[in-house]
Amino acid sequence: MNPEQIREAARALRTIESGVRVLRSISWSSAVKVDFFARGARELPQVSYDTFDSSSVHAQLHEVLSKIEGDSSIANWLRRGASAIGASAELIASAGTTNFLEHSAKLFGVPTSEQGGTTALALAQSVESLCDETSGLDLGAPPDACHLADGVAQRLREACVKLFGEEAPEVLVVEELSANALAGPRRIQVRRDACFTDRDVLQLIQHEAYVHVCTSLNGRHQTELPLLAASHAGTTRTQEGLAVFAEFITGTLDPDRFRRLADRVLAIQMAIDGADFLDVFRFFQNRNLSEDQSFENSRRVFRGGVLSGGAPFTKDAVYLDGFLRVTNFLRAVVAEGRSDCLPLIFCGKLDIEDVPALAQLTELGLCTGPKFLPPWASDRRFLVTYLSYSKFLSSVRLDDHREHYRALLEHTPLASPVG
Repeated sequence: MNPEQIREAARALRTIESGVRVLRSISWSSAVKVDFFARGARELPQVSYDTFDSSSVHAQLHEVLSKIEGDSSIANWLRRGASAIGASAELIASAGTTNFLEHSAKLFGVPTSEQGGTTALALAQSVESLCDETSGLDLGAPPDACHLADGVAQRLREACVKLFGEEAPEVLVVEELSANALAGPRRIQVRRDACFTDRDVLQLIQHEAYVHVCTSLNGRHQTELPLLAASHAGTTRTQEGLAVFAEFITGTLDPDRFRRLADRVLAIQMAIDGADFLDVFRFFQNRNLSEDQSFENSRRVFRGGVLSGGAPFTKDAVYLDGFLRVTNFLRAVVAEGRSDCLPLIFCGKLDIEDVPALAQLTELGLCTGPKFLPPWASDRRFLVTYLSYSKFLSSVRLDDHREHYRALLEHTPLASPVG
């Protein structure tokens, strides 16, 4: 493909993608929650979805695909984008049916999808076990505190201006929002009645601002390749995985947050195995969450799917699945001496599998380096050192050492907190 063919395909896919909005199409009105609690939270929510005809999307995609030539990395990048857009259209069209799971799994995987010899479900179960084992220990968390929305919004504004300058998004406090906070390239919204811990504030900065807003703004600067500004479902695993990795490497991913991500994976697997909305709602209630938060967490699992079980929305599995993928990719990049590829993952909205194409597009002058990088990613000396040690640790057999230290600690009393 020549540069003009690449530009034309990227522009066309961006245009088609703009008409396929998964989350907006499967969202629930606020009346669903009101009605659910009015009926005592004992009956499945009453939800319906608008009919969506995916045929026009596929017709447009067919026209674009007919002009994509060859089997190069760039051609395959464009084809993957087209495939994700088509699958997203099918996902919307199948809302409320048992076919919904098939299309959701194609886009986001399922908790048992293998990644680097393990799965998001295995990681979730490990996190649950760790949290149970440490539940009685003092990990040094400050006393319970509620950081109110106005204060959190101000912290976000300051962080955004520091990194993005004049391109910083507007930060708004809003009355209604499906999550505590949502970010886009133009604005970050914070729900007025949400309560945040000290780590929640830092997580929002790293996750929402310094990854999601960052890659959105960088994608908007890719004027030759507008597809890199598109948050289509094919990029979700990498984008959310990168955001969770950002929390981890900056020390803001605490056990409470880790467990919340793990619980989402466990809840999705429950629903795949046949649990209905009420079963999952009670699962979250048993995590000592409020009725309101239990409903919202359950809604995330069942939006677009079958409320009686068997066909959930699997998107929330990507937080841990993507975390594994991004971590393994970054470690491999350093191990192979290809740290030159690290900035590429911030060039826009992309999947890890797109990196070879982006390198070629950069060579062709069609893709530019990221204008913005979060502090942890711009400090490559720290990042390479950290990833090199992490890669070495993966070769160390813990079982060879565990028995020795188990014996060493067997009769060691629990240490009192210092200070």
